[in-house]
Formats: sequence, C-alpha cells, structure tokens
Amino acid sequence: MPRSFATTLICTALVLTAACGRSSAGSSDDPYRTLDYAGTQRHYLIHRPTAPTQGRLPAVLVFHGGGGSPSDMADNSGFDRLADAYGFVAVYPEGIDRSWNDGRGADTRAGAAGIDDIGFVSALIDQLIATDDVDPARVYATGMSNGGMFTQHLGCHLSAKLAAIAPVAGPLPAADESNCVLAQPLPVLEIHGTADPIVPYQGGVVRVTSGNHGRTGTNPVLSVAATQQLWRSKNDCRQPVTSAPPSRTDDGTSITIETSRCTDNVDVILYTVTNGGHTWPGGDQYLPQVLVGPVSHQIDASETIWRFFAAH
Repeated sequence: MPRSFATTLICTALVLTAACGRSSAGSSDDPYRTLDYAGTQRHYLIHRPTAPTQGRLPAVLVFHGGGGSPSDMADNSGFDRLADAYGFVAVYPEGIDRSWNDGRGADTRAGAAGIDDIGFVSALIDQLIATDDVDPARVYATGMSNGGMFTQHLGCHLSAKLAAIAPVAGPLPAADESNCVLAQPLPVLEIHGTADPIVPYQGGVVRVTSGNHGRTGTNPVLSVAATQQLWRSKNDCRQPVTSAPPSRTDDGTSITIETSRCTDNVDVILYTVTNGGHTWPGGDQYLPQVLVGPVSHQIDASETIWRFFAAH
C-alpha cells in the first residue's frame, strides 16, 4: 500500500472514530465533573469503587489518546472493573480538542494552543485529594498514544505528585530529554509494540498528529530504548534483566520484559510487544489492523499496570 494512501486511510479512520464516538460524558452513571482552571472549564469522568472502603483511596488517572474521550478510554481500558475489584478511584480527564499538550509543541492541538495541561492535572490531583478522599501518596498516571506521551511528560514535570506512571504506545517526547528533572524517584512501566505504525518503536516523528490535521508531525519522540535509558538514569537503576513469559494464545505476538531495579524501591520496567500495533494489549481491535496493527492478547495491559501501581 502506498504510504500516502495508507496515511490518508489512517487519518480518515481516526477522524471518523472521534466524530462517531459517544459524547464525552457518555451514558455511564459515573459523574462527569467540571474543574475551573486558568479561566477554562476542564472536565473529567470519575468512577469510585462500588464496594465500601475505609480510609483514603489510591487514584489512577487514565489519559485518552488523540481524538479520544474520557468515556472511550473508560470503555476500552476496563479500569472501572479493576477499580471495583481492587478499591481505587479511576479518573478519566478530558483534553482540549480531544488532545493533550504532551511536550511536542504544535504537533497536538492542545500544544498548538499552549494549553497548560500540567497545571490542569496538578489542580485535578489537588481536587481529588480534597473532595474524594484520595491518598496523595498513591496517585498514578497511565495513558495511550498522545495520552501515553503526556503521561511521560507528566513524569518529568509533575513527579512530586505522582507515585508511578505507565505509558502505553507513547515514548518520551525528545524535547523533554534535556529538561526532565525528578522531584523524587519515579517508578515507570512502559508498554509498546514493535509494529506500531503510528508512534514508531525506534523513535522519530509521530505519523498521525492532531495539530497537523492528521499529517506526520515535526517534533520527534525518543525511541523506546532511549526512553527507558533516561528513566533508568534518573532513578539510578541497575542494568535490566530480561525475561519472556510463556505465550497465552497464538495471536502472532509475544512479550519480552526488561526489569531494572533502582534506588528507593523503584522499578523501571519495559514490556515490548513483538509484532504488536498501536493498540492496548488485551483491549479491543478498535480500528482495522491495516491502520493500527494488531492487538496482543498475551497480557491484559490494565491488569499489568494496576499490579505495578499497587506495588509502588
């Protein structure tokens, strides 16, 4: 397939996905809340665990990808189910124009508009602590694609308020490499497919960007290997130990895990999904494989991420 034609198909599919998705509030009974920040009304969806609990609760912030919405992310990730099972608050923030200012400048609509998303998330965490009995020592962040890159960006600039991060299909934007300063050690779990056709595993420019109307970006991301090395360096980690879990199903993908033990009970872990696409492992094939690559069912990414968070 010619690259230009493939890119057109991807852009069209992503636009249709955004246009045909449910409204941001969705049909869930979970509250869709408003937070006034910097003169703008910002929004988020929140799910509290159904079983009664005592004391302050952990919170997992789950960031949608470009063109997505809070309800899309809640449906596709399954974190509501995990919140009920394990007793944490699942929070799905909403980006401006369905995008996040993730450090790639004008490659995203929010970046082009200069949106202070770091400040918004910081204020959101404060509100969750004040109004929802969230434990300030157990606030975690994860996200997919643009939301994954934004999760990395938050790790560099909001580590004082985060206990751990877990980006999926979103390496660190290269612009953050020289100004990533941690206020405290930060556990990191990263998941990325080697056959991702949109955010390259080897780094470079993202091939579909909201700020460029679906065209290729101009501000690169680091390779997955370079992203991991940055976090290992920041956390004073030992060299990684590699393992490969047994296959759970014959879906053409496999998992390799690189685990680095670091100071202060911190881990930096990489799940490489060989032949995996721009997808959430264990989730739905939300677009055809020709557009986003295959979904791996060797792991449930959400379960894997929560186990990592619960250990930190």
